[in-house]
Amino acid sequence: MRIAGSVWQVLLLLTIGACDGSSGSDQVVTISGPTMGTEYLLKIADRKAAQEKQRISETVTKLLSDINQAMSTYIEDSELSRINRAPATDWIPVSDELWEVLLEADRISRLSNGAFDITVGPLVNLWGFGPRKVTADMLPDENTISRTMQTIGYKHIEYNPEGKKIRKNVPDLYIDLSGIAKGYAVDRIADILDALGYKNYMIEIGGELRVKGRRSADRGWQVGIEKPLVDRRSVHRVIRLQDTGMATSGDYRNFFEIDGKRYSHTIDPNTGNPVTHELASVSVLHDSAMTADALATALNVMGAESGIQLAEERGITAMFIKHSGKEFDEKFTGGFDRHILNTVLQ
Repeated sequence: MRIAGSVWQVLLLLTIGACDGSSGSDQVVTISGPTMGTEYLLKIADRKAAQEKQRISETVTKLLSDINQAMSTYIEDSELSRINRAPATDWIPVSDELWEVLLEADRISRLSNGAFDITVGPLVNLWGFGPRKVTADMLPDENTISRTMQTIGYKHIEYNPEGKKIRKNVPDLYIDLSGIAKGYAVDRIADILDALGYKNYMIEIGGELRVKGRRSADRGWQVGIEKPLVDRRSVHRVIRLQDTGMATSGDYRNFFEIDGKRYSHTIDPNTGNPVTHELASVSVLHDSAMTADALATALNVMGAESGIQLAEERGITAMFIKHSGKEFDEKFTGGFDRHILNTVLQ
C-alpha cells in the first residue's frame, strides 16, 4: 500500500544534497545494498565512516536479513509465513522484533479506527493489486467483497504479553507487514549508527527514511516531496529534515481504470473497496520511521477530512495534498510547514 513514487522522492534528496555546494560534502559516505524487494541507502556525514564502511555494510546487511527472516511474506520459512500457516486457535510465541512491530501496527489500527490494517492483503489481491490482475468482467461484486471481509480484521489478532504470544481468531487470517516493516528496519539501522557514535546521517529504504543531525555544518538534510501527478514526475515541495523519520503514502501511481472509472490500490478495510476521496498523498514526520510509515498509510486511507481531523487531534506532523480540479490544495498539521524550504515548484 505504498506509492511507487516514494523511492524517487529520496533520490531527489540525494540530488539536492550533492549539489548544495557545502564545504563538508566530501565527508558524506554512501553505503547501499538490496533488501525487501528494493534497496537500502545510507548517507553518513562523517569521515570516519569511510574506514568503517565495510563493518557498517556487513552489520546492516545481517540486520536486514534477520528482519526479512522474521517479517517477509515472500520467504516460505520466515517467522511471519509460519504464523500465517498456523492453525487459528493456537497461541504462537513471537520474537521480540516481530512483537514490537505487531504491537505498533495494532496501536495505529485502533488509533485510525481500522484504516490501517495488517490483515487487508486478501482485499488488495481481490481488487487486482496482487498476483491476479482484474479486467472489467472480473471486478468483485458485493457478495465477494463481503465474504473476503469476513477473513480480515486486525481485531482478530489477540495479544498475550506474557511470553509475547499472539493468536489468530479467524481461520486463514493473513498478516502482511509491508506497510510498517520498512520503517521498522530504518529505525533499527539508526540504532546501529547511534551505537557506533554517528551523529549525522540519512537512512532510506523504499521511500521510508530517517535523518539525524545535519549533512554539513551549513546545510541540513533536504528532501523533495513529489507532486502527485500521474503522467510525469516533478517536485511539489522541498523540505528540510533533522532528527526525524518520514513516510509518504498516496494513490497516484498504482491504480487501474476500467470504463473510465479509476480504481486505487489503496483499499479501505472498513468498506472493502478502493478509496474514492480527493486526497492524493500524505507525508508524515515522526521520531520513529516505523510509526510514520503506518500513520501515512492510515491517514491516506481515511481521506482528507477524517485524516486531517485525526492529525490535528493527535498532534501528528503531516502534509496533506488534495486534488482540486487540475490543481492541488495543501493542508499542514503539527507544524509541518516549518520544514518547508521553497514555494510550490511548477
